Amino acid sequence: MHNSSPISGYDSTVDVKRLDRLHVKLFLAIAGATAALTLASYLIFTWTFERGFVQYVNRADEARLELMIDRLEEGYARERGWAWIASDRERWTTMSRDALGIPASGESGERRDLPLTVDPRLLLLDADRAVLIGRPETASRALLKPITADGRVVGYLGYVPRIERLQSLERVYLSRQRLAFASVAAGMLLAAVLLAGGLAYWLTRRVRAVVQTTNALIRGDYSARVTPRGHDELAQLGRDFNTLAETLAATQAARRRWIADIAHELRTPLAVLRAEIESLQDGVRPLNQDNVASLAHETARLGRLVEDLQTLSLSDVGALTYHREPVDLAEVLRDTVTPRLREAEARGLTLTLELEDNTIVLADETRLGQVFANLMQNSLRYTDTPGRIAIALKRAGDRAVVEWHDSAPGVPAEELPRLTERLYRVESSRSRAGGGSGLGLAIASAIVEGHGGTLTATASPLGGVAITLTFPRRTETPPG
Repeated sequence: MHNSSPISGYDSTVDVKRLDRLHVKLFLAIAGATAALTLASYLIFTWTFERGFVQYVNRADEARLELMIDRLEEGYARERGWAWIASDRERWTTMSRDALGIPASGESGERRDLPLTVDPRLLLLDADRAVLIGRPETASRALLKPITADGRVVGYLGYVPRIERLQSLERVYLSRQRLAFASVAAGMLLAAVLLAGGLAYWLTRRVRAVVQTTNALIRGDYSARVTPRGHDELAQLGRDFNTLAETLAATQAARRRWIADIAHELRTPLAVLRAEIESLQDGVRPLNQDNVASLAHETARLGRLVEDLQTLSLSDVGALTYHREPVDLAEVLRDTVTPRLREAEARGLTLTLELEDNTIVLADETRLGQVFANLMQNSLRYTDTPGRIAIALKRAGDRAVVEWHDSAPGVPAEELPRLTERLYRVESSRSRAGGGSGLGLAIASAIVEGHGGTLTATASPLGGVAITLTFPRRTETPPG
């Protein structure tokens, strides 16, 4: 008992898991629904056919009885009573056969003992509805047809309709029809089972391919792909899955590259700091203000990189906060660019501003200043001398547009969409020599998108790079 209980429980769990499969569910759903529909169709069709056939036979019987009523009326008018037929059962049988078209013995090769369809249910009643011929126990269920002579009712011809069951040849015919219907239903059920099995296998086979590829991705094999077949929804799912796998592979590669770049960016100031500190400790360099300033410079560089990384991480999780208020973009641009005019002149760069005042946006002024400061830093760092920086602000419908141009050197067209990627540099040596970490445009793009705007990089007609920023513009007049 102690050993059988776990085994029994395990077997039941396995059975449940086997039933809880997609192909089993599809098979049972399709086959079950088709079987229920087939059974319902069989029952409804046989029931309606039987009822319709019974009604048809009864109407045919009534039509045939009209001729017999005419002959009974003629006999009653001739004999002045019912004695001529009530005492002669052979005449009653012959009259029934003649009226109903039933051949006698030897005619047309028919047997005399051929089952009758009507006459066993016929009754003859007098004017007082007393049974003269027929079974008295069936009189209560019989339908009566009046027999008239000289304008008055002299009797009734009664017959019992076939409501509940058919007899003789009609029953045989109906049985054969039921058998035919059952054969058709069985064929439909077999076809439904085969169709359900084939469809379930076809669908689940394609789904299993996606499952297998998913398991490969879970194991870290980002090269796994599904082979889409056709143009239906499952094929589209396969193509979308491949796109997802490619995105995951690219993200994985970018993550590894980003970690390596961050390690390199952190290693550079740390290495400088370590070397300078060791030289101070060894007495190679004296402890004076210049050497302390060098240490402070490398420490500030390291701090800026950490702050940039923190800003991007906050943006990724949606935790980068904004204190939004109506801001004039023209004023923010002037406040950011003006303090750098002397630096631009010292580098041999000409800076021009074309700003439309009162271009109001709902934004965080500090964050926008950070965006424009990053753009200004890039232009000063990567524009050759002599060069030019042109900044324009204009209104375009419900959008405010900032166009930031600088002169050569430019960036290859295929590299422009990647300028906002983190730690991406067209020329790593030049960027690092200039002190850049490759995070400035990524941070600027994140802040602009956080304000509901866009940041795009294109080739500038001045020969360098054009950065275009758009913001939702506040069109109503501010209070006050």
